[in-house]
Amino acid sequence: IQPPVSRFLFLAFAVTGVPLIDGGTVRLPRLIGLSRALDLILTGRPIGAQEALAYGLANRVVPDGQALQAALQLAEEISCFPQQCLRADRSSAVYSCYDASSFTQAIQYEMDHGIPVIQSEAVSGAARFTTGTGRGGQFS
Repeated sequence: IQPPVSRFLFLAFAVTGVPLIDGGTVRLPRLIGLSRALDLILTGRPIGAQEALAYGLANRVVPDGQALQAALQLAEEISCFPQQCLRADRSSAVYSCYDASSFTQAIQYEMDHGIPVIQSEAVSGAARFTTGTGRGGQFS
């Protein structure tokens, strides 16, 4: 969640002789593509909220002064969902991007970590769905 006037700043460590050793050269290209990542890594230029949104570095842009409120509201919404399911899905998405060596391995991870959740949360979740919860994006 990003206010429109805020900036992401990528420090150009290369120009000072200090290489990025925090995973930035590994993670950033995977998130936004090599060309954009190199632009930010090598120049250190700041980018605004709209560019960060376009790059996928921010998911939402909110009015100035409302970032904390919007983040807390998002956290509240997410906290109402079945937590084992959310954790399994998040873990699988991260694994598939950074750790899986193949599509098949990523699918296997998803299945291995999703099946236990089906047994513990999905039956009650399906019952709630049949009564209307979650249809059309409405969860309350």
